[in-house]
Amino acid sequence: MKRLESRVALVTGAASGIGRAAALRLASEGAAVLVTDINEEGGAETEKTILEAGGRADFAKHDVTSEQAWDAVLKQVVQEFGGLDILVNNAGVGDLSTIAETTFDAYRKTVSVTQDSVFLGMKHAEKLLIKSGRAKRASVINICSIFGSSGGFGTSVGYHAAKGAVRVMTKTLALHWAGHGVRVNSIHPGFIDTPALAAAKNTPAEKAMLDLTPLGRLGSVEEVAGAIAFLASDDATFITGSELYVDGGYMAR
Repeated sequence: MKRLESRVALVTGAASGIGRAAALRLASEGAAVLVTDINEEGGAETEKTILEAGGRADFAKHDVTSEQAWDAVLKQVVQEFGGLDILVNNAGVGDLSTIAETTFDAYRKTVSVTQDSVFLGMKHAEKLLIKSGRAKRASVINICSIFGSSGGFGTSVGYHAAKGAVRVMTKTLALHWAGHGVRVNSIHPGFIDTPALAAAKNTPAEKAMLDLTPLGRLGSVEEVAGAIAFLASDDATFITGSELYVDGGYMAR
């Protein structure tokens, strides 16, 4: 039997990168997956890939900064699949700007997409998650970052601030929901081979990332997806409020 058979997942930012890999992995483990993203073409492609592999999936265009949009996608997941057991808050944006280069509007946009979306997702999904928690099936996985725990390169101030908030918000909700059987954990990827890093290929920036990673390579989105599937499964039923680093040893320095 597959580890996530008969469970229902919602993955934000699932049109590409880590979100897409997470949706594919959860579906391969047996979960029905609501794929959400602002990118309709990419999100529909993720849905199509799951369906062609024999999995269960649906797609919803989703502005993760909108309360109304969250209400709509949660209504859709209930209508299509009957409930919600696994919430993967993955959507986020960032840049490499210094604080002097960062406008307040740009800062607020980064925080809105990367931090506020996690708050909204957990707030609006609470009733569904608690219902699932009674059967000890509920798992929230917030995709954070090594930059939620370190200063990185001294740039991307909005991204660092948002991911730091997600890290602590995860622990707060883990405590708040523990009595309801809802587990909440964060995953902290290091330098992962995603479309967001494509521009750094064969540049000094890529060399700097590899030099800071003891394992000496970029991680894959599939490796992060494997960690997500683990935390979603019954293999992690005594894990909540934890930080799982998928970073090739970066944080060991």
